[in-house]
Amino acid sequence: MIAVVDYGVGNLHSVAKALEKVGADARVTTDWKDVEKAEGVVLPGVGAFKDSMDGLHRSDLAKAIFAFIDSGKPFLGVCVGLQMLFTVGEEFGISKGLGVFSGRVVKFAQGQKIPHMGWNQIQIKKNDNPLLKGLKDGDFVYFVHSYYVVPEDLSIIATQTSYGLDFTSMIWKKNVFGTQFHPEKSQTIGLKIYENFKNMVG
Repeated sequence: MIAVVDYGVGNLHSVAKALEKVGADARVTTDWKDVEKAEGVVLPGVGAFKDSMDGLHRSDLAKAIFAFIDSGKPFLGVCVGLQMLFTVGEEFGISKGLGVFSGRVVKFAQGQKIPHMGWNQIQIKKNDNPLLKGLKDGDFVYFVHSYYVVPEDLSIIATQTSYGLDFTSMIWKKNVFGTQFHPEKSQTIGLKIYENFKNMVG
């Protein structure tokens, strides 16, 4: 079972439907016990960083996420779900993230049209990334965001995307993956990513 973590934000059911379309047993859940016993976890996210973190802490899901990541089983953060893995976010003031990775979540510079919304390309930096199996450099995926992650450890950057600068659009370290783009909105490419995740879960 793949748990899709429900902490009070939208976009959950479109993630679950995309997983189901590639043959996964996906369950949208608010229960930290489901997270702990799942074989894979997807942490989606839309909206503000601080509101999302508050939602995780209110439901004790943050503790369950730490425990799940420590178990070594596949974990995927999507959009704000990726951003929350980092130390701090700068949206509406400084807010603490989960701190799985060191780094900040910062806003695109003035002069850039925000949100960065629509199709854009990925530049693959880690060719051995199992989540990118079957994808190629320059593939298009779908973005909706005004903030992006700046990892301190550059080795976790799996893909970058150009939008005024080259920002991190995907990270990977061991069992933890994160995409700034939305696979569930990225048509064939996005379904391939979810299929790869399902295959890792087994």
